[in-house]
Amino acid sequence: MLRRFIPLLTLMIAACTHTPEMETALPDAPAESPKAAETDPNLWLENVEGEKALAWVRAQNERSLAKLQADPRYAKYEAAALDVLTSDARIPYGTVRDGMVYNFWQDDVNVRGLWRRTTLESYATDAPEWETVVDFDRLAADEDRNWVYTGANCLRQKGKPVRHCLVSLSDGGKDAVINREFDLETKTFVEDGFVTPEAKQGISWVDADTLLIASDWGEGTVTASGYPFVVKRWKRGTPLSEAEEVIRGTREHVGVWPSVMELEDGRVLQGAVKSETFFTHSFWWLPEGETTPVRWPIPLKSSPEGIYKGQFLLSLEEDWAPEGQDTAFKTGDLVAFDVNAFLETRVLPEVSLVFRPNAAQAVNGVAVAKGAALLSINDNVASRVLRLEPGADGWTTDALELPGAGQAGIVFANEHEETVFLTYQDFLTPDSLLGYDIATGEVSTVKSLPGKFDASGLEVEQFFAVSKDGTKVPYFIVHKAGMTLDGSTPTLLYGYGGFQVSMNPSYSPVTGRLWLEQGGAYVLANIRGGGEFGPAWHQAGLKLQRQRVFDDFIAVGEDLISRKVTSPEHLGIMGGSNGGLLMGVMLNQRPDLWNAVVVQVPLLDMMRYHLLLAGASWVDEYGSPDVPEERAFLETISPYQNFDASKPYPEPFFVTSTKDDRVHPGHARKMAKLFEEAGLPFLYYENIDGGHSAAANQTERAKRTALEFTYLSERLFETK
Repeated sequence: MLRRFIPLLTLMIAACTHTPEMETALPDAPAESPKAAETDPNLWLENVEGEKALAWVRAQNERSLAKLQADPRYAKYEAAALDVLTSDARIPYGTVRDGMVYNFWQDDVNVRGLWRRTTLESYATDAPEWETVVDFDRLAADEDRNWVYTGANCLRQKGKPVRHCLVSLSDGGKDAVINREFDLETKTFVEDGFVTPEAKQGISWVDADTLLIASDWGEGTVTASGYPFVVKRWKRGTPLSEAEEVIRGTREHVGVWPSVMELEDGRVLQGAVKSETFFTHSFWWLPEGETTPVRWPIPLKSSPEGIYKGQFLLSLEEDWAPEGQDTAFKTGDLVAFDVNAFLETRVLPEVSLVFRPNAAQAVNGVAVAKGAALLSINDNVASRVLRLEPGADGWTTDALELPGAGQAGIVFANEHEETVFLTYQDFLTPDSLLGYDIATGEVSTVKSLPGKFDASGLEVEQFFAVSKDGTKVPYFIVHKAGMTLDGSTPTLLYGYGGFQVSMNPSYSPVTGRLWLEQGGAYVLANIRGGGEFGPAWHQAGLKLQRQRVFDDFIAVGEDLISRKVTSPEHLGIMGGSNGGLLMGVMLNQRPDLWNAVVVQVPLLDMMRYHLLLAGASWVDEYGSPDVPEERAFLETISPYQNFDASKPYPEPFFVTSTKDDRVHPGHARKMAKLFEEAGLPFLYYENIDGGHSAAANQTERAKRTALEFTYLSERLFETK
């Protein structure tokens, strides 16, 4: 099936989940033209680890920590968050390999974490017997390095046990990693095995002695976004410098990534993915013995989803009329074609429709197990899982029985394993691990958790706000039953609105303890730019249309006020990364509508975002400052450029990370500096060690979260 066929797009997406627990710098500021230096006096704050910049950061941290940690609620919030984040009462989600469940676990003792394993039989018990594979706290101490584990890429071959893995290690949580070969049998790193230098990179196993690797090969080999565009084939026992180039892109690409596709008969196809833009990708096959790659005949805006019973599954993000065929397909469709027919003829065979979502649905993805293909969809923002099966009369779908209408996901499914794990949760129901029996179709509970906050007396409602252009925008609100509609309820509104990322109902014990238990209401906005209703919902907010995203969020805020759920003095908002841009725009466009704004790892300088770190990869989302029409629009919404010291800004709280090598910390630094220069109140906290999550471990995550909710409580509760 597909092995690393989809590139590291998650690396490229600056996305945070909708719980207030965020997910992910260059050592020096980027080169600048003299004109840029003249027009922006705060460029020195883009020098990530510059002495002057870090001195300013430490001074702001000291000031903000002194204020927030002096609040008696802070210690209580930090303890509660740490208790939740390091509790043993968590489901140890994992990956199944040869009848063993592998899990990464962090707690108050194992701060950096354990990579561990147990048998499937033991895993199903209440107290599994875990065997440590790697202790990352010990590894970091032994090597005197600030290692953060970011995943393992293990070789799977039909009929062979899994033994070789590439373990990814990040220095302090950066996206740039090193990969080191690990032997699962001996539980040791392989002496003289594959080891890569630190870089933003992609690796695919071809076989036990061969890798395809895209990396930073030196000057002129990374894109403007900082990702690799040259893929090489690396043989065991040879230096990386002698790896053979097999495919390359250009500096103008977002990135080029290796991929390997395994067919159902065990044959392995080598290939690569060229990301021409953030949302367009061409997929290439490198036929054995040939030097010219063959392009897969699929649309640039589409995603391969796997192979099942010889059918290549593909989800579409644009309309498609395959050449020479009578059938036309729509954006959002899931389609399929005979993969072997293409490999034999190199001509696209007849394409068939697998699933067409209705107006309230969206395809999330397909997971293929040994004997089953499962489709995950959104249905009016809630989740469903369907089993797919091809037949003489086309494809059929059968819905799996799930506990409710919340967020369901496919935790684990692999073409080499018969084990399938699902998960289910909603705002008030803790996540549960479900097992799916391929033979019988039954769904059973493998593990479930007790509630981690007091949900008694809470209820969830879904409403629709009407945006400026008449579009109905859904949102969820979690609140106390019988809430008095007098505008007095402290309310936290969360939004993201970008990159086709869906915001679904989910259980957040930290939000539950630190906000809902205190009497606050929590609101999740499903604004355009996200993926809740498929590609069209996302594309409606791209580039010059992005004001729709902001209008949607404003409409939700106004709807909460018109329903008298809350009022501006009791309404706070939060968002991270792309959601941080949303927060910055909300500060400028409607400072009157909120009394607290948490701006997490944000983009704020939209005139220079494309010059900073991975920013160039996002021009398809936001538009480019180098295109006059797009620049003119960005000038109207860029938070940094639209700061106005005369506006009645609420006191914002900026949160970022020094080691974030995805969204540059200079965005938050420079915006906060404007508040400082204007003499306006603001709070600022920069984790010196933490990546795009602004936290490298659970202890730091608990601290950051406690700071945020202390700030929110001070702003929204104390006016009651």
